[in-house]
Amino acid sequence: MPRLVGKRALITGGSSGIGFATAKAFVAEGARVAITGRNARRLATARKALGGEAIAVRADVTKLRQIDSLYQQIREHFGALDIIFANAGLVSEANITGVDESDFDEIFDTNVKGLFFTVQKAIPILSNGASVILNASIAPRLGSPNSAVYAASKAAVRALARSFSAALISRGVRVNAISPGPTRAGVWKSSNGSRKRNQREERQARQKIPMGRFGRPAEIAQAVVFLASDDSSFMLGAEIVVDGGKAEVPAAAPIYL
Repeated sequence: MPRLVGKRALITGGSSGIGFATAKAFVAEGARVAITGRNARRLATARKALGGEAIAVRADVTKLRQIDSLYQQIREHFGALDIIFANAGLVSEANITGVDESDFDEIFDTNVKGLFFTVQKAIPILSNGASVILNASIAPRLGSPNSAVYAASKAAVRALARSFSAALISRGVRVNAISPGPTRAGVWKSSNGSRKRNQREERQARQKIPMGRFGRPAEIAQAVVFLASDDSSFMLGAEIVVDGGKAEVPAAAPIYL
C-alpha cells in the first residue's frame, strides 16, 4: 500500500538529481508534490514528467522574498504541508587556500541560510505531525582537504536537524537528516572537462567506496520516503547515511583490497 497517500510535500531543488528522484518516489507513494528550482526550463520539464497535481515554483532559497512567495503559492494550492524535503544545495570542492569570501558566502547562503529559512518560513503551514527531512552529507565525517567550506555547511545542517527537532516536537513535527555519499546525480565531470580525466577521476572515486560504485538518486530517494512516512514514526533528530559504506567502513574500499 502506498505510504504517502493524501500527503502534501515540498521538495526544494526538485528539478534534477536526488530531488527529482524523490519527487517521483513521493508521487508513486500517493503524495501531492511541489518542487522548486532556479532553472525555468529544467523545472518545467520536471513538472511535466511528474504529471498529476504536481506544481513547480521557480525559487532561489537564498532569496527570502522568493521563499515567502513560494509558501504563498503552496498555501493556495495545498493549504498546508505534511512533508518538506529541504534538498536545495551546492556542492563545492576547493582547497582552503583557493576559497575566497564570495565562494564562502555562496555555499553558506544556499546550504545553511537557505535551508534554515525554508524550514522557518514553512512553520505556519506545517501540519501537526509533519515530517521534515534535511539533506546533509557524509562530507563532515571525512576530513577531505578539498571540502572545508562545504563540509562545514553540511555539519551545520546536521546540527539544525537536532535543533529544529527540539523546537518543533511540541507539535509532533519530526525533523531528521539524510546524508548521501557519492551519488550518480548527473554526468561526472572533472574540473577541466577532459573526457580522459573524467573517466580517471570517476574510476578513482569508485575505488574509495566499499560497494565499488556511486549511489543512484532513486536509492537516496527511498531513504527519504522512509523518513517522510509513518514507518519512521519514532525517529527524531536522527541521520540516515546512504553512502555505500564510504564513511563507516572506508577500509573495505576496493583501493585497500
